[in-house]
Amino acid sequence: MVERPGRVEGKVAIVTGAGSTPGPGIGTGKATAVVLAREGASVLLADLHPERAEITRRMISEEGGKAEVFGGDCTQAAACEAMVRAAVDAFGTVDILVNNIGLASLGTVVDTTEEAWDQAFAVNLRTAFLASKYAVPVMAARGGGAIVNIASISALRGDGTVAYSAAKGGLIAMTVDMAYSHGRQGIRVNAVAPGHITTPMVLSVSAPGARAEFMNTMRAQAGLLGTAGTGWDVGWAAAFLASDEARWITGVTLPVESGVLSVTPLMMAPHLRAVPDSGSVPDSGSVPDPGSVPDPGSVPDPGSVPDSGSDPVPVPGPRE
Repeated sequence: MVERPGRVEGKVAIVTGAGSTPGPGIGTGKATAVVLAREGASVLLADLHPERAEITRRMISEEGGKAEVFGGDCTQAAACEAMVRAAVDAFGTVDILVNNIGLASLGTVVDTTEEAWDQAFAVNLRTAFLASKYAVPVMAARGGGAIVNIASISALRGDGTVAYSAAKGGLIAMTVDMAYSHGRQGIRVNAVAPGHITTPMVLSVSAPGARAEFMNTMRAQAGLLGTAGTGWDVGWAAAFLASDEARWITGVTLPVESGVLSVTPLMMAPHLRAVPDSGSVPDSGSVPDPGSVPDPGSVPDPGSVPDSGSDPVPVPGPRE
């Protein structure tokens, strides 16, 4: 059997939001950083919470990989400039940038505050803009590189998170424009759109109990495969897009969502159940009565918001 080198062997990567919300499972940023390290990259782990990124660093180090931690607020230009400089100082250059920072909260255009709107764009879009602003010149000077933006299917389907959805839609648009603007510099730019994956962030906003367990089942059953997605699925997709195996792919948004974008909700109705009010979970083998289907105008459960690697509850400052 022919042994192959790692997909990103010898390359240097920056992953923003590389920590993970405390709890069971793994976040998208942490998973992406670990996968890149396993595939041979040296990784700078950037996070607003360096203690969370340190856990990721230890995991990588225990497996024999190379990683360093950078703590900073990537909504600020100075922090992003320092982040790229830290990668160059530690590892010599930057070949890969994964823009993974995200923050989601429920709200419509009517009840979303201006502050929440501005925060969503600062965390979900501005961070990617600023990180790319300082990484692209380093990549261009070397003759190329790869940028992967972690978007969301919320940008493609409604889910009651108007500010988050709009910001992630902007990230997809920015992905396409960056691919156009920097392609002749040898820089590929793609996006990953995670679906209803289960991560520590998602679990952190659902109180333990039958309802939370049922929402976990719903996330899995909503897709064509009927299986749960995790941060690892996003990490594997990001690593592929960052690798030379994707050398002729740019300007693309890759859904990682078990096929939910390929069907209408009605087509999946036999696999889905109404959320129980009493705390009891319906028999998974029964087909719900049409009258038991939740009102399509109702606000979605916070646990159903697609993960992008960070805490979805509104907080005073940006989260990575």
